[in-house]
Amino acid sequence: MTSSLESFYFVYILRCNDGTLYTGIARDVEKRLAEHNGSPKGAKYTRSRRPLFLAYHESCSDKSSALKREKAIKKMTRSQKEALLESSKQI
Repeated sequence: MTSSLESFYFVYILRCNDGTLYTGIARDVEKRLAEHNGSPKGAKYTRSRRPLFLAYHESCSDKSSALKREKAIKKMTRSQKEALLESSKQI
């Protein structure tokens, strides 16, 4: 039996040490952040930009929705992404 959280996917944005933003999806955001920060399983992009900090995450009901949202976020300009991060802090 899976818990209700295990059925969700999350879209996340990491703030890299050099100030850049990295967007991805995962079932377990904290585990994925740990992989990015210290494991060979981290994305090639993030390996040279450690440490990374979780700046934003949102849940999606399934993988397809998460992939679509990830794609939409990746198409945003830097200022649009920063606005998304700011708006999430106010909630």
